[in-house]
Amino acid sequence: MAALLFDLDGTLADTAPDLIEALNHVLVAHGLEAKPHDEIRPYVSHGGVAIIQAGFGFGVEHPQFESLKREFLQFYLDNICRLTQPFPGFDQLLETLEQRAIPWGVVTNKPTYLTEPLMAGLGLAERAACIVSGDTTEHAKPHPAPILHACQQLGVSPQQTLYVGDAVRDIEAGRSAGTQTLVALFGYLAAGDKPDEWGADGMVASPLDILSWLDRDAA
Repeated sequence: MAALLFDLDGTLADTAPDLIEALNHVLVAHGLEAKPHDEIRPYVSHGGVAIIQAGFGFGVEHPQFESLKREFLQFYLDNICRLTQPFPGFDQLLETLEQRAIPWGVVTNKPTYLTEPLMAGLGLAERAACIVSGDTTEHAKPHPAPILHACQQLGVSPQQTLYVGDAVRDIEAGRSAGTQTLVALFGYLAAGDKPDEWGADGMVASPLDILSWLDRDAA
């Protein structure tokens, strides 16, 4: 592999604590009970709409939905990297990639106005060789355009690139783009998810397993 690309929420970073904190802030502000962490965690990779739906129990058609989403996103933006950390082992993985001169980047459906401060707060904005957000290209994942754009920025072919994500749309996007793909089993998979049916090239239980997979693949 000449380059590695990672999804952000649920793959590179454990963003669930800050996102769930934002949801619970809005719930309590509207006289409702906070939700348990484990109940909301599986929805985190699917974005703010899914988190609001899971918390309030109604969809985008509800007249309050947009205002609740704005409250949620504003609180999240104001506290975007208070509790978020890279998943354990990711620091060592990234250091190893950098020592081997293997460029790495992020391809996320998170919008730019949230992605940039989060990456900066994690101290990764300057280290990433590319950062592609959900609004960087005309289409977001599962469309292959964001991954193809990242490969173009890195100057590598998709066939020389590995994409790691924790949702079926990540694997679909990588496969459509022509990259190899890994499922991050340590991410925000729901009980009903069946990652073994997503068609990925492999599955990893921890970030350091990605390094083991690369070494095995190289051998």
